Amino acid sequence: MRPRVTTLLSESSAWRFVILLGLVSLFADATYEGARSIVGPYLALLGAGGTVVGAVAGLGELIGYALRLVSGYASDRTRRYWALTIGGYALNVLAVPLLALAGTWPLAAALIVAERVGKAVRTPARDAMLSYATGRVGRGWGFGFHEAMDQIGALFGPLLVAVALGVWGGYAPAFALLAVPALLTLAALGLAYRLYPNPQELEPTTPSLHAKGLGRAYWLYLAAVVLVAAGYADFPLIAYHVQRNELLPIAWVPLLYALTMGVDALAALLFGRWFDRRGLSVLMVAASLSATCVPLAFSGNAVVVVGGMVIWGVGMGAQESVLRAAIATMTPQGRRGSAYGLFNAGFGLAWFLGSLLMGVLYDRSLPALILFSVAAQLASVPLFFLVGRQVGAPGAPGATDT
Repeated sequence: MRPRVTTLLSESSAWRFVILLGLVSLFADATYEGARSIVGPYLALLGAGGTVVGAVAGLGELIGYALRLVSGYASDRTRRYWALTIGGYALNVLAVPLLALAGTWPLAAALIVAERVGKAVRTPARDAMLSYATGRVGRGWGFGFHEAMDQIGALFGPLLVAVALGVWGGYAPAFALLAVPALLTLAALGLAYRLYPNPQELEPTTPSLHAKGLGRAYWLYLAAVVLVAAGYADFPLIAYHVQRNELLPIAWVPLLYALTMGVDALAALLFGRWFDRRGLSVLMVAASLSATCVPLAFSGNAVVVVGGMVIWGVGMGAQESVLRAAIATMTPQGRRGSAYGLFNAGFGLAWFLGSLLMGVLYDRSLPALILFSVAAQLASVPLFFLVGRQVGAPGAPGATDT
């Protein structure tokens, strides 16, 4: 049956599309975040060593972010946003329950990498489609709502896995149970495609003098994003610090992560709404605030560490909502897939290299780690200021946004 084709330009139609994509992300995150909570010990059970576990995780992330350059470019060239989104999500979520059938660590490792590849394929096209709808409901509010739904799934997935482990006592049944949210992901995605086969119609097009390129504002923005990502400490390193110094019982570490995910969801909504009212100045506030996270999170006091992790969650919520929303205000519709692909690839590579450097610095000098993290994030503030001036100037790319 052919999808129903309609012209969808109302705010209520745009909101329904945002909600549907939010449900897709909720179910998808429940699937792969649930799996990610146990893939380390599962690989160990299958005979993999620590080096293999670290290499598989790092390779999956690196390939996943680099591939977004290609998938973003492909989405703009072909305009087949749905094909890339559906194909990517199918690989992304169906690789997870197949882990229940993996009898060797090489096969399990291949499925873990495949899951990351699927996420890379679908993310730029999905974000481009989402940006068309958020032009109607508010860029920050729409992306903030999507991030909140995403984090609800990230909370639910590991809890589902914990229940499965408690009831059946094995990893294979836990992976198999994750087939439920995986199938719900594809069902919600199919409904979204049927109702909104042409999401570009959600955003009226206007003539733009910058339609052939991404513009100076975008490249300044990307440089600022790279600095933020490089200086943002990864949770595993903070958890390592907590356990190494016996600041909290081991069983509390997952609860600390759950706390940050909850804060992330709330911050995404708040900063998204704030972005719609105040614009890019919100990013300067978010970067300045998140720069205070590392000095607190790497302290020797448990209460201070928890406070630092609350700020960490606030920073993540702001990044996942406002950083994506801002791209739509400075790029023409026809280049948005490429813009999101570059953004994701740059962010991921900077996060990977920054995390690697901070891991080395942690073993050698904790003050040096803190200095690097704070300096990198604060260096992004003047760049965000310059971007704000560029986007707000007459004839800037942002001036074409409706």
